[in-house]
Amino acid sequence: MRNALVILLLLACGTSVADDGSGIEFTAFGGYRMGGSVAAEDDGIDIRLQDSSSAGFLVNSRPRDNTQWEVLYSIQQTSARITDALSGAQSVVDFDSNTLQLGGTYLFDGDKVVPYIAFTLGGTHVRTRAVEDDSDTFFAGSMGLGLRFLPNSRVGIRLEARAYGTLINSSSQIFCSTGPEENVCAIRLKGDLVTQVETFAGITVRF
Repeated sequence: MRNALVILLLLACGTSVADDGSGIEFTAFGGYRMGGSVAAEDDGIDIRLQDSSSAGFLVNSRPRDNTQWEVLYSIQQTSARITDALSGAQSVVDFDSNTLQLGGTYLFDGDKVVPYIAFTLGGTHVRTRAVEDDSDTFFAGSMGLGLRFLPNSRVGIRLEARAYGTLINSSSQIFCSTGPEENVCAIRLKGDLVTQVETFAGITVRF
């Protein structure tokens, strides 16, 4: 799936340049992602994702009829807190979440400040940070609402709030933790939608 997403990224960038010779927009951003819980088949297990900082970039085509192609890449380094409701035992699993998605934006009318809405679809690759790490890739999508400042100059500012939805594969067992006092590697995730909200600020450069 990661190879397919890379191909989509290359096609999107190529389409942006081919359709509009004026070039592309590149935005590097830093933000903060919040929320998220994962359902386990065992009802006594609670898995909650911790809030943490995030970073990434966006590639957009120049506006054409108020629309743009958009490619999104975002990474979050965070952890999952696993709680056993019966024993009260807790464990923490650190992991990296890498998101790559393709979609588009619609720009509303504006002069120096332009509001917009964005939709993207793609995948999220999750890898735990442990001696024996696990990883899996899930289908994911996002929707963003934001503002762009100084849209007619080569350098601008982008502020956005974005909601992410990730479909968890019921066969995955990536949130596992073992130790002398605990063993929760038997956790099997339910097929479910994990939602998170991210706010970020970025610098846009137009080529």
